[in-house]
Amino acid sequence: MAGAIADPVRREILLMLRGEPMTAGQVADRFAISRPAVSRHLRVLREAGLVRGTADGRRRVYELVTGPLDELAGWLETLRRPAGWQQHLDALETEVYRTRRERRDVPVAEKESA
Repeated sequence: MAGAIADPVRREILLMLRGEPMTAGQVADRFAISRPAVSRHLRVLREAGLVRGTADGRRRVYELVTGPLDELAGWLETLRRPAGWQQHLDALETEVYRTRRERRDVPVAEKESA
């Protein structure tokens, strides 16, 4: 799937289909490349499971399929999260700052009686 979305034309097609289903001709009309080239891009997206093409008479209507993109987005999010010890150290740092702030905010009278 990564190969399918690597091409800027295919990414633009996905953005176009985000709003509404479109025929292959409607998609092709928005590009300065040939209709056969657009057809090849649509085939790559279809084979990757990112678009679904259905026959409507002699026309083929394409619509966006977001399931594979949701899976990819989830995987990418795991790359952005801290891994292993870094996550624990980040939590410890947060706790240290919170404890310091709480101690600083305690009134002087309470500090002296403790």
